[in-house]
Amino acid sequence: MADPVLRCVHLGKFFSDGDHRIVVLDDLDLTLMPSERIAIVGSSGAGKSTLLNLLGGLDNPSSGYVEVSGERLSDMREADRCRWRNQKLGFVFQFHHLLPEFNALESVAMPALIGGVSRAEANRRAELLLDRVGLSHRLRHRPEALSGGERQRVAIARALVNRPSCVLMDEPTGNLDPESAEQVLSLMTSLDDVAASFVVVTHDPAIAARMDRTLTLRDKRLFEDTHALV
Repeated sequence: MADPVLRCVHLGKFFSDGDHRIVVLDDLDLTLMPSERIAIVGSSGAGKSTLLNLLGGLDNPSSGYVEVSGERLSDMREADRCRWRNQKLGFVFQFHHLLPEFNALESVAMPALIGGVSRAEANRRAELLLDRVGLSHRLRHRPEALSGGERQRVAIARALVNRPSCVLMDEPTGNLDPESAEQVLSLMTSLDDVAASFVVVTHDPAIAARMDRTLTLRDKRLFEDTHALV
């Protein structure tokens, strides 16, 4: 049996507010297998973005731990964790976060260059991915010349350029009009040749319905429950 791509065990996160402790996540477990795609849904304020930050090593848990490809993120030094994120994880957010001075090709190639890949190889990967997401004719266009859906497709290509084990998505269609959202959704669910696993935080039932599993975050834990979309 294959090893999990991502695993969190007894994960907890709390914040202090004066004399009070605010518990956001408590004793939460999750296992993500290779090429698996899961949706995480839940009400606003349930802790979905906090969970994604922990899964991506952008924040440290108060208890428990997260493993990505067998490595426990909280045990790493910050520099090592940054390198691990660059190689093993891809991120797609509600807002594309494309830098205005870089064109689509440069934006997608950037994580590979940061990871030490040669410019020629980084550009080759970027061109292939931009063609894969239907943007081979927009390689030299900067963000202001791209539509919202095109920008998000660039962001998805950027997340995949280092061939990560797992891609974390936070409301990837939340800032798009319905037509653009459908284009991005169709793209996400057609990438069968991409080996990465996906964790998608969403309020959109259409996205959740196309994933392998839907988990609901409520009462500070995850439950396999496809009927609590809110």
